[in-house]
Amino acid sequence: MSTVTAPADRVATSPSAAPPRRRLDWRLRFAALSLIWGFSFLLIKVGTEGYAPFQVTLGRLVFGTAVLAAAMAVRRERLPRGARTWGHLAVAAFLLNALPFSLFAYAELTIPSTLAGICNATSPLWGMALSLVALSEDRPTRVRVAGLGLGFLGVLTVLGAWQGFHGLDATGTALALLASLSYPIGWIYVRRTLAGTGHSHLSMTGAQLLLATVQLAVVTPLFTALPTRVPVVPLLAIAALGALGTGLAVLLQYGLVAEVGPTTAQMVTYFIPVIATAAGVALLGEALAWSTPVGAVIVLTGAALTQVRPKPRKTSRP
Repeated sequence: MSTVTAPADRVATSPSAAPPRRRLDWRLRFAALSLIWGFSFLLIKVGTEGYAPFQVTLGRLVFGTAVLAAAMAVRRERLPRGARTWGHLAVAAFLLNALPFSLFAYAELTIPSTLAGICNATSPLWGMALSLVALSEDRPTRVRVAGLGLGFLGVLTVLGAWQGFHGLDATGTALALLASLSYPIGWIYVRRTLAGTGHSHLSMTGAQLLLATVQLAVVTPLFTALPTRVPVVPLLAIAALGALGTGLAVLLQYGLVAEVGPTTAQMVTYFIPVIATAAGVALLGEALAWSTPVGAVIVLTGAALTQVRPKPRKTSRP
């Protein structure tokens, strides 16, 4: 569910981006981030029970942008400058926020939140496949290629390929997988266009969420009508989804990357589908076939293998 503008392996540095002294142990913040992003799929499902998917996404972005705007005000951060930077941020906002958030919201109209959470875990697999083509410095290894194949085998297991995908909503599942594909496309775009701009992560992502909010504010009235009533529980779910799952989660992720490094921080990806599945089954009463947890384990194992980097070769001194 990462929506960070700058990729984790190229952390921008600036004086204003220096992390404040941490009072809460990083493990507790890691657990909090896992829970927040894991429960996001449940919140999307509850939100779509009262509002149209585009309205859920717009509300999510409004509340998330408000949290980051408050954080920027407290830290006295300014939005980035330059038309070129804002143009690239507009594309990043579409690929990393507006598009995947909307696709997940539409997907959960017809698929359970558990399946959406597992589909989200395929992002590292898509990223591995795309990086082989788009990033010349990201060379494949046998372990990573094996992880890619294993991961997609896990996807087929989750979807029940051996029984002809019986009982599966193909459209909803395809939308969730497309949402997961959108993230690595956005990351690759950002890595090529916005790395090393000199702006802080908070400033860049604040601008990114602002642009995504504007995009949804334009699109939503064209495809949805104003709700005739205002259901309270779905509205609270949307507020929590935005303030916690989009705003606070980004701030937590920044702190983790700064303190323990991107590799450890990215491990949160492997806890999200576990929490999403547990929440969907326990709180929403969603059915759980044996193939779902088994396939999820295979997906996560494959995703983990795709992140294994070859050890640098030791150069012998003459």
